[in-house]
This record gives sequence, structure tokens and C-alpha cells, in this order.
Amino acid sequence: MGILNVTPDSFSDGGQFLNPRAAMAQVEALDADGADIIDVGGESTRPGAAEVSAEDEIERVLSVIPGLCASSSRIVSIDTYKAEVARAAAAAGAVIINDVWGMTRDAGMAQAVAETESAVVVTYNRGDIKPDINIADDMRDFFANAFAMAAAAGIPREHVILDPGVGFGKTWQQNFDVLARLDVLMDFGVPVLVGVSRKSFIGRLLDREVQDRLIGTLAAGLASVQRGATILRVHDVREHADALKMLKAIDEAG
Repeated sequence: MGILNVTPDSFSDGGQFLNPRAAMAQVEALDADGADIIDVGGESTRPGAAEVSAEDEIERVLSVIPGLCASSSRIVSIDTYKAEVARAAAAAGAVIINDVWGMTRDAGMAQAVAETESAVVVTYNRGDIKPDINIADDMRDFFANAFAMAAAAGIPREHVILDPGVGFGKTWQQNFDVLARLDVLMDFGVPVLVGVSRKSFIGRLLDREVQDRLIGTLAAGLASVQRGATILRVHDVREHADALKMLKAIDEAG
């Protein structure tokens, strides 16, 4: 999953792709590098980022989504926690709703997912940080509740993708803990997405600035795949595609 942020303030690439021409050029590059999914975001989810109205977010993402969906082979995801934005993006051709609040922030999101027949990425995001919880048990309970919510709304189980939510409502150590315990997500029998690209927990461990976190990102991504993840949400698609080809070749040789 290649990241396309049409925002002025995302932590890594804010402002680079606000112009629709720049955004489409980036999409072509992501495609060429091997992206299977393009994830479009119109509001930064970095800590402390200003909230964006649904109207402004829709304007941003609809400046690019119809063009992305003009190619029938391209899978488009909308990165939003707002039901209104999700519906607009789905109407324009997006088929995945990537909700970093796991359908808990907007009470209408589960219904929007069901009505648009979209797939949904449910992120483990408690909102508040609690250092003393058993992270594996809490993550299991969170996703059990998410599946109950999805069933009540009429979302098929096979439309659900789980995300351990690195960087969302967690201590620095808990980011490592959820990656180490992806087995909890495997128990639910649905695809797992991991998004760690250039995030601050990598920078803190390695003492690296945002643009110098590729190696740490690759290491975390490959470790996640070995633990069962099937989708990696990344900025650097070519490097991840190469690394995954190597991993696959080694696994097949064994």
C-alpha cells in the first residue's frame, strides 16, 4: 500500500502532493515501483495536527481519487475516520476505508462501510495512552468489539482488515509490543496491515530524522511479514518491493 498524502502538514511528506498534477505524478511513480494499493489521505494524523473539516477533506481527496480510479486495475483506499468523507471517496471509486480510529471516532462509520460495501482497515487505537495495560489482551478485546460492531452494521467479516495501530494511543515501548504480538491479530483469520513507515518510534530508537528512517522501516516491515502481515503501508514502495522479493525467494528456497 503506497501512501499519497494530499495534505499540507503530514509528518513526512506534507505539502509535496497538494497539487493534483504532483499527486498524479507520485501515483505513477508508486505504480511503477510496485504498489498494489494507493492510500489517499486528506488530513494529517500526526500527533498535534490540526483537524480538518469534512468539506475540506473531501475537496482534497476528490481532487485525485477520480483520476486514480480511471484505471480499472488500480485499488484505491481512503485514509479517513469520517463517514462523510468515506462515502464521498467510495462514490468516486475508492474500495477500502482505512480508519485510524477503528470505527470508534465517528458513530456513522460502520454504517458507511456497510452501505458502500467497502473493505475496512480497523486500527487498534484506544485514544488514551495507558502504560500499565496488558497490550495483547487489550488488543484482542478491542478487535473482538470491532467485529461485533461490524456484524451489527452488516459488514461481512471478509471485508475487515486489522491494523495493530503503531503510533496511535501507545507508549513508545507498546509500539514494539504490538508488532511482536501480531499473533493476536492472526487469531481472527483476516488480513493484517502494518503501517510503520518513517514513524517516530523508529527515529527514537535509531536516532534518525524522518527522511533517514528507511532501514528501520524495512526491518520492522519484514519482521511483520514474517509474523503474518499481508499488507505494508509505506512511503518507499520500490525498496519494500525489492526486500519482499528477496524474502520470498529465500523462503521458497527453504
